[in-house]
Amino acid sequence: MTPRRLRKVLIANRGEIAVRVVRACRELGLRTVAVFSDADRDALHVRQADEAHAIGPAPSRESYLSIPRVLDAARAAGADAVHPGYGFLAENAAFARACAQAGLVFVGPRPETIELMGEKTSARREAVAAGVPVVPGTLEPLGDEAALRREADRIGYPIMLKAAAGGGGKGMRRVEARTDLAAALERARSEAASAFGDDRVYLEKALEKPRHVEIQVAGDRHGNVVHLFERECSVQRRHQKVIEESPSPFLTPELREQMGRLAVELCRRTGYLNAGTVEFLVDADRQPYFLEMNTRLQVEHPITELVTGVDLVQLQLAIAAGEELPFAQSALAQRGHALECRVYAEDPTRDFLPSPGRILALQSPGGPGVRDDSGVHAGFRVPVHYDPLISKLCTHAESRPHAIARMRRAVSEYRVLGVRTTLPFFEWALGHPSFVSGEYDTGFVPRHYRPDPPAPDAVELAMAAAAIESHRARHAATRDPGRESPWWRAGLAERQRR
Repeated sequence: MTPRRLRKVLIANRGEIAVRVVRACRELGLRTVAVFSDADRDALHVRQADEAHAIGPAPSRESYLSIPRVLDAARAAGADAVHPGYGFLAENAAFARACAQAGLVFVGPRPETIELMGEKTSARREAVAAGVPVVPGTLEPLGDEAALRREADRIGYPIMLKAAAGGGGKGMRRVEARTDLAAALERARSEAASAFGDDRVYLEKALEKPRHVEIQVAGDRHGNVVHLFERECSVQRRHQKVIEESPSPFLTPELREQMGRLAVELCRRTGYLNAGTVEFLVDADRQPYFLEMNTRLQVEHPITELVTGVDLVQLQLAIAAGEELPFAQSALAQRGHALECRVYAEDPTRDFLPSPGRILALQSPGGPGVRDDSGVHAGFRVPVHYDPLISKLCTHAESRPHAIARMRRAVSEYRVLGVRTTLPFFEWALGHPSFVSGEYDTGFVPRHYRPDPPAPDAVELAMAAAAIESHRARHAATRDPGRESPWWRAGLAERQRR
């Protein structure tokens, strides 16, 4: 394929990932187009893009998930490429196909690859065919409870119920015993239908105390495939990642090489194009098992950029334009250590419930080795309609202890007023002995985290302080300023003597 020169990129997303793509495009000299819902009219990505187009009301089904409205915006703007970011339409094969039909370059895999690897059971079948170990379980979605019971009995409890069409912890339930299956199945199907429009589920054997480790991959149209090493993603709440690091403190050099090779073999088999991630669970004996593949850029991609020096978003754009990978596997290496903390507008003292509202004040940390990929600004209202991610705070240093120390310093400098955030949780996690030693697994948070009772609301305290100050100022303004001076008091004393 002859490389195609891109000129203008529409970013079919919002928040920090939209800002991240704007910055990558600007460095390449590409113009950018933002899209926004009514709730995001004042969002940071709208301010930073070269132009912006409204695409509908706040509910994502009527805006960011509306393929016709996104394509209408692309046509109106004269865009020639679409970057989907992650979430929303990023792993929607119909959207990728519609972009191609509209003459737009889709910055991501081919539609057929998204269909093949986005559906979890077909991805498991591909992994088996490629010789990649998979967690014992079913290779097809199961339609009725009787079949589920038979397979669960065969696999052995505890088991995991998982949504066939999705990820991100949605539609996932751990089932400890046969008597719990019916209730767990009902909840898993309901959640999967709500999140993905598909209530099919499959079964996997629940591994005890596994590590969640993923391999970043990239492939071009010329048959070249590489991996960009691993990210450790085992610090999770509700099966969703909150802290990631690279390199993994758990992997040996031999296991790192093995997992990278397995990921590349799977990509070669499927003809994978652009950036993606092959996710593994690794048991206590360091045996890796294929978990799923994400056919898109990951939230945690910055730490891979920090340790490899590769700009993954710019790499995506180059691959989409038809260019060859600019490096071979032998040229890639990990340098130093990087951490990412996902700063959410959530209340960690209330089981990480979302904390929407207006950001009254915002101060991001800085200094050596600190990177903050933010999608908000002071005055912005965190909406209830979307994922409440505020920013991705990253640090990079020559060693893991130094990267942790740098992150603790950065977290202590971060100030967000108006909404509760996960910053207090990071203060706890970064100082916990299990995390510091690197001896943690996916059960780290539920096993150890016992938050203190909620502190007084910072917003209420700030408002009370502002009210007191306002009252004091008004009271002071009603008095004659001269009466406060020693000259006035001396004159009064003299008058009184006379």
